[in-house]
Amino acid sequence: MPFIPELLAAYEQQHNPDRAHQMEAYLKYHFKFYGIQSTPRRATFKALFDKHKTEIAQDFRTIAWELFSQPQRELHYCGIEILQKLLPKNWQKSDLVLIEKFLVTNSWWDSVDTIAKYLLGGYLQHFQAETYTVIERYSNSSNLWLNRSAIIFQLGYKTNTNGDLLFAECLKHAHSKEFFIQKSIGWALREYHRCNPIAVEEFVATNTLKPLSKKEALKHVAC
Repeated sequence: MPFIPELLAAYEQQHNPDRAHQMEAYLKYHFKFYGIQSTPRRATFKALFDKHKTEIAQDFRTIAWELFSQPQRELHYCGIEILQKLLPKNWQKSDLVLIEKFLVTNSWWDSVDTIAKYLLGGYLQHFQAETYTVIERYSNSSNLWLNRSAIIFQLGYKTNTNGDLLFAECLKHAHSKEFFIQKSIGWALREYHRCNPIAVEEFVATNTLKPLSKKEALKHVAC
């Protein structure tokens, strides 16, 4: 049996209606769930990924997208995880189109944050010359999730974070009323604070941020 039908059949066997309802409620009923917790979901996925490794490698972008287009959220996670495993070894400049499609489809914080950090962030580390063009377009977009991605894509960069770009994005969206934007500003600043605390504390002290952003940015600063 090919990979996707076998994965769907395995997850259907693990369907737990009660837990599915709880998971759907947690994500505000935006998505359907099988009701499979993370550990068994990942174990099943890994076993079938290993079994069908050759098939997946031959067309992993299409397979990932087909999974992400299914109704159940667990399959969305699997699609993202396939890209996390295989894109960094096979970057193509055209992959930005696919990454953006993932960002704006079935969008919620649980998918967007992973895609922005690992896929968009990884892509822009590989194609660094594209960074300002891509982030400016995402930042100017009317799409909330592209805005959030422009703010948090450097979460894994650590000492390689472009502080000027981060601060510019935070200022650009500092007055947003969107919870997910305010939270992302605080989160990105808090992570950068680990590498450059003086710069972040000075930025927060000298600029007007929403209370939530400021609270999240300085969450680990001793009172």
